[in-house]
Amino acid sequence: MTPEENLTERLKELTCLYEVSSIIVNNDYNELDKTLYSIVLSLRKSFQFNKHTTVEINSHPFHLISNALPKTSVTIESNIKVFNEPKGYIKVHYPSNKYSKEDFLKEEKQLLDTVAINVGDLLERVSIRENETVLKRKMEHADRLSILGEITAGIAHELNTPLANILGFAELLKSKETENTQTSKDLDKIINSAIFSREVVKKLMFFACEMPQNLDQTDIVPVIRDAVNLLDPTFKKNEVRCKVILPDEPVMLKADTIQLTQVIFNLTLNAIYFSPQDGLITISLEQKNKSIILKISDEGPGVPDENVDRIFQPFYTTKSVGDGSGLGLSVVHGIIRSHRATIDYQDNNPRGAIFVITFQKH
Repeated sequence: MTPEENLTERLKELTCLYEVSSIIVNNDYNELDKTLYSIVLSLRKSFQFNKHTTVEINSHPFHLISNALPKTSVTIESNIKVFNEPKGYIKVHYPSNKYSKEDFLKEEKQLLDTVAINVGDLLERVSIRENETVLKRKMEHADRLSILGEITAGIAHELNTPLANILGFAELLKSKETENTQTSKDLDKIINSAIFSREVVKKLMFFACEMPQNLDQTDIVPVIRDAVNLLDPTFKKNEVRCKVILPDEPVMLKADTIQLTQVIFNLTLNAIYFSPQDGLITISLEQKNKSIILKISDEGPGVPDENVDRIFQPFYTTKSVGDGSGLGLSVVHGIIRSHRATIDYQDNNPRGAIFVITFQKH
């Protein structure tokens, strides 16, 4: 290679580095595929035999190629690392019927390594940005739930006294009334409605973490097994199968067993409601070094992405009118939060919902 040719190649490489830097600086995070494709095209121009060069960037979920790959090729390659972990590669191809490995210049390999580092840095920033967005969304969600909890607690306390009065006076009038009269039947309706309303208030107080707890160190394996056994008639009635996976050894947790049973009831009844005929509900418990993980999964329709952030809010429900108050999952959330645990929703594969409860060992 003559000095003039050598200089031309160095200028092409420097131009490529400048272009790549500019592309990254002006990157639109919503169109990352376009950014990477621009880098691919810039790299292609910088190689000695650019008319026969094919450049490929592969980093999930992106796989971009400058032009058609040759049937057989010789290549050079640089790994893309994100947070020091390999997350793909940049590869340059020459047709093997025209070129050999030796036709790649040493400086071209150095250029490829530098661009791979720059792409890795870009993907790191994308990852940090996405994590910040998720964290912000979770904080906003937690703030909304906190405000809802305060409002809910206030409503529950305000309703408790008048409901107690309605129920007490209705029962007093009922005791003075002859059985089977119209008045007696009307009073029964008032009493039943007051009892139903009291249960709703109780659920509101669970959501707001206002119910007293009795936390004891206990083996939760039999608690879960007993709760599932009580639901056995419901499984059979709805023609839904249940698989329970529990450890053989005790799993000790500081918990309110009554509230824990209510969590299992609410999540399992929800799973039964949405399960197809002969669908499978799986309840599993796993013990790790610092945590205990309870999972309840079904094969129903799952939760649409746009509704995932709302499922733990009180009064939100996708059930038919009369089938649910929209308080079941919010009650579960309140109980789990009061146990200093977390509950998360995941999509089941190929379809359905999974609720994952993570308790921290004390």
